[in-house]
Amino acid sequence: MKKQSLTNVNKLGRLLYLILIMVFFLSIITQFFLAGLSIFVNPVNWVKHTTFIHLFGFNIPVILLLLAYIGKLPRWAYWHIFGLLVGVFGMYFTANITAIYSWVGALHPIIAIILFGICYQAIMKTTKLIFNKQKEEK
Repeated sequence: MKKQSLTNVNKLGRLLYLILIMVFFLSIITQFFLAGLSIFVNPVNWVKHTTFIHLFGFNIPVILLLLAYIGKLPRWAYWHIFGLLVGVFGMYFTANITAIYSWVGALHPIIAIILFGICYQAIMKTTKLIFNKQKEEK
């Protein structure tokens, strides 16, 4: 298999991808925290939980898609992004369909755990890809 050389733009794209997937990961943790505040402290915090998702929900995965292309990331990165987009859609769906089918709302935290896992795996694979490449170059 032919090795491709990466330009500085490709390397920057990979680094920004890693940083942004970490931001998404921290955003999911923050959402868990805000949901916990809403349940155990004060229901007023639901506004923070529902508002915060609009800051990162679909925005970050779309930017990740662009950065994956710029960084010439492997196919698995695109599958992770697809998983994030489907997961975020699932989160919106389960949050809004509960008025009709209340049992579907129980899937909401399960999808959040799946998103957490996808982000964790993406962070680990991207970190390994970036830093193992740098070791090979030295």
